[in-house]
Amino acid sequence: MDARIDLIIEQLKEVYDPEIPVNIYDLGLVYSVDIEGDEAKILMTLTAPNCPAADMILADVEYMTKKVEGVESCKVEITFEPAWDRSMMSEEARLEL
Repeated sequence: MDARIDLIIEQLKEVYDPEIPVNIYDLGLVYSVDIEGDEAKILMTLTAPNCPAADMILADVEYMTKKVEGVESCKVEITFEPAWDRSMMSEEARLEL
């Protein structure tokens, strides 16, 4: 496994949905993080298809991912399959909410 994936995950834990005081990783919004060459590929979802903060969250994901050394670009793919629900949150996130 590429060590940069762990570093990207740490960066993604700094990205928050502005309506929920929990980071997107612990919320369970990030489905996968992969690296191909110098490009990160993130598969994620949003809490709702019409999330008003979607553009800001996606910009933050790209910005924070590209802070990792050796990552030059970031491709974020949004999916709603499976749809997000509270069961995807980490135990820590559930306790915080």
